[in-house]
Amino acid sequence: MPNRPHTVRIIRQELTEPRFLRWTLTVVVLGFFTLFLILPLVAVFMSAFSKGLDAYLAAIREPDARSALWLTLLTAVIAVPCNLVFGISAGWAIAKFDFPGKSFLTTLIDLPFAISPVISGMVFVLIFGRSGVFGSWFIDHNIRVVFAVPGIVLATIFVSFPFVAREIIPLMEAEGNDEEEAACVLGASGLQTFFRVTLPNIKWGVLYGVILCNARVMGEFGAVSVLSGHIRGLTNTLPLQVEILYNEYNFQAAFAVASLLALLALVTLVLKTVSERHLHQG
Repeated sequence: MPNRPHTVRIIRQELTEPRFLRWTLTVVVLGFFTLFLILPLVAVFMSAFSKGLDAYLAAIREPDARSALWLTLLTAVIAVPCNLVFGISAGWAIAKFDFPGKSFLTTLIDLPFAISPVISGMVFVLIFGRSGVFGSWFIDHNIRVVFAVPGIVLATIFVSFPFVAREIIPLMEAEGNDEEEAACVLGASGLQTFFRVTLPNIKWGVLYGVILCNARVMGEFGAVSVLSGHIRGLTNTLPLQVEILYNEYNFQAAFAVASLLALLALVTLVLKTVSERHLHQG
């Protein structure tokens, strides 16, 4: 009888790629990672603190910067819950029910991925602008959408709504309907089944989708740029404020504001990693 550990070692060696290839791929990946992630991130913070801590604090405490931060957070507070409700509803409908147009709805969810954010912003201008489809009605009722916060929120919701749904739908489909059907047989209502059976099974997928959605909301530029009007202190989010400062050659302040986005991105990355670990463990 052959030596089992020796046989396993031989099989493992046959299945393993050559050491040269493994090291080459590792170096390529690390080089790509360093060039396109680490170095830009380091450059942002070095430029932000290039004139010292006092200049950095002055840049992020400047009224326009604080207003941009507040508007970015406000947009996230509104857009992310809206996309959460849509994502759960769409995931529930697509994964649990069969109905006419199901495949078409699934395709429509991916629409923001295929359309340029700038075009998305222009569409909202055509709908809610002064000469748009509903523009005159909103103007007559003294409601501003374009070049105001409502337009920014609407555009942000549109470009970010697929993220939650796209995380939940495969998870719900993989879970199947057995547990929900068992709960219904035992007398649970629809809401009881959802909150006690379905939601606990997908909670980490929901969190993962929310984190990705929030990252897109805070970093959105194209659609918001079209609809905001770039009004200082009123309709500028953090990405727009960075652009304005950079175009004014105020590089240190631009990178200081950009560092706030970078910090938010790092926090998002940590939360994403934690939720992804729990998602795989679940």
